[in-house]
Amino acid sequence: MKEKDITVPTDLPRDAFPSQLEISFVEGGQRQTLQYEKVTWPVEGGRSGLRYGENVDRPAALYRLINGNLVIGEVELVAPHPHLTSAAVLLQQGKHPSKTGLRDADIALAVFRQTLEKPTCVIVKHNNPCGAAIRSSVEEAFWSAFLANRVGTRGGCAAFNRSVNRATAEAILHASLDVVVAPDFEPGAVEQLAANPRLCLLRVGGIDRLTQWVGRPYLEFASLQDGGVVAQWAVTPQPLTRDDCRPAQAVAHNAEVRSQRQPTGEEWENLLFAWKLAEVTVSDSIVYVKDGTTVAVGVGGQDRTAVAQTTRDKAYHAMADRLAWERFKRPFTTLSDPEMRRSVWDDTVELRGGLIGASMASDGAIFDTGPVEVSIAEGIRTIMQPGGAPADAENTQLCNEAHVAMVFTGIRVFRH
Repeated sequence: MKEKDITVPTDLPRDAFPSQLEISFVEGGQRQTLQYEKVTWPVEGGRSGLRYGENVDRPAALYRLINGNLVIGEVELVAPHPHLTSAAVLLQQGKHPSKTGLRDADIALAVFRQTLEKPTCVIVKHNNPCGAAIRSSVEEAFWSAFLANRVGTRGGCAAFNRSVNRATAEAILHASLDVVVAPDFEPGAVEQLAANPRLCLLRVGGIDRLTQWVGRPYLEFASLQDGGVVAQWAVTPQPLTRDDCRPAQAVAHNAEVRSQRQPTGEEWENLLFAWKLAEVTVSDSIVYVKDGTTVAVGVGGQDRTAVAQTTRDKAYHAMADRLAWERFKRPFTTLSDPEMRRSVWDDTVELRGGLIGASMASDGAIFDTGPVEVSIAEGIRTIMQPGGAPADAENTQLCNEAHVAMVFTGIRVFRH
């Protein structure tokens, strides 16, 4: 059955949001007002804001905070701060940004606070990371992030914390991306990327100053279907470090159980990268990282054991696709030759989907042994989690028996 063309209801105005927005908080006759201006870009001889919201039938607009001091309780927001995503410069508009594409870019940028010192690529799809890598060059970072989940990146946003050069631009053309974000594009890169008329290129300044946002409060708004609004304070967190963590330990039956092995230097790097990705992934999340590259990212489950299982399965399928692509230049799902399929899958199983020696991060405390058992069975070597659950002692003992290092962060990083 052919997918029907999506039509936009004619009763919803397109790009008709006003140029300014004000949000006021009023208490006892005292009014505090935040002022915003609508963001537009030059498109087809005119100016246009967001292409659409979450779907093409939902008009949307982006507003940039420009003024207003707000104090609620003892929390103070002083505007304007330096802008980041809301000040993105559109360089090419095969398609100008939608809400989802812009949000994808913002989520990717949040990861870079942990990786400013090394070339990093983060690919985000539907507001969750699907592939990410830290490498010695931008091109290598892209290839590693892309091949970590080649199929899942289709229609996503690739963000870089370094300028995109011509070699990286050539690599990007092998992917079916919608958005590319970088602090800059070197001479010839934009012209090269124009070969893909779908691509939206965004230049975002200030990536090298991401730490300026750390600790600053900002307001989040969520709307309910009856028109109600939830306002929430949020703060950009400090990047997690080794010093913030402690070896897993818990007491069971009046005896203390403590993690017997500590992560190596490389394992710490993988754990901290996995944690940063878990921080921007919808909860419950499980993230597996190896050699500075995602093996699989588990997104948005209600049962953490089930999330660990589906993340493991994603790792296997991503590895099978990668092997099939490298050997036959075809996706694994389209291999019809039984011998080809068998050889690829046998090697995938032998490699355990690339999970042998990987590190795992859980955005919330692990309340049963399921996620740890699933991970250990696949060869995971280190685990990072908040701790503080009834199963801490049992999970620590399981890790000790398998010579797996487990560390506690003491904080959770749910994202909903």
